[in-house]
Amino acid sequence: MRIPLIAGNWKMNKTVTEARSFVEAVQGKLPAADVVETAIAAPALFLQTMLEANTEDVLRIGAEACYYEDDGAYTGETSPRALHEMGIPYTIVGHSERRRYFNETDDVINRKVQAVFRNGMTPIVCCDETMGRRESGEKIHWVVNQVTAALKGVSPEDAAKIVIAYEPSWAIGSGTSASTDQAEEGCYLIRQTLADIYSDDLANGVRILYGGSVKPDNIAGLMAKNNVDGVLAGGSSLDENSFIQLANYQNL
Repeated sequence: MRIPLIAGNWKMNKTVTEARSFVEAVQGKLPAADVVETAIAAPALFLQTMLEANTEDVLRIGAEACYYEDDGAYTGETSPRALHEMGIPYTIVGHSERRRYFNETDDVINRKVQAVFRNGMTPIVCCDETMGRRESGEKIHWVVNQVTAALKGVSPEDAAKIVIAYEPSWAIGSGTSASTDQAEEGCYLIRQTLADIYSDDLANGVRILYGGSVKPDNIAGLMAKNNVDGVLAGGSSLDENSFIQLANYQNL
């Protein structure tokens, strides 16, 4: 059984005070982790404060990014080894904004995936699809290539633990979500790619999320799809009341 995962990606937003207030505000208002798992990926600046404020330990506190080396002369980067020592369970890897603004290549993303696994955490690997490629009919090759590249050299044992987020870049921050059928199609294709690389059993156990302008008013429709196991929300995860609604989508 794939437990739904409702995750938020704060990006470069909030202050440490606001981050603490958010965690305190959602305490006691989220579903049990064995029913619906919830997570917030926050800037590294806030993680320790959020962990300390998370007294119920229902909300998972994750990182937005990390480097692929554990230590070294990499000014400004975040060590996956340090994240693991803090008790961080999830790290986002390969977000379209990292690819676009920071020129992260498929090779860099693959090295980061391996670094996250090497340090006992779970990567949430983002796969992008641009509207241009959808219109040109190249969507299948684009999504498959990103999944395949991210998982190069990853063992079946590690791959079984991965989380993959299907995030068409044209929907991220646009206010326009993919339709439920488009989201299902993308998540299904990713699952079939996992089956091709590994096995049907492994693919059927991996959680695949949809990300891109997810809101309380469209999450129920997305979560009703067979291959959508959760969401990776951006803007709607910044407000505690909105995030609580996303987490409790079964009651909407």
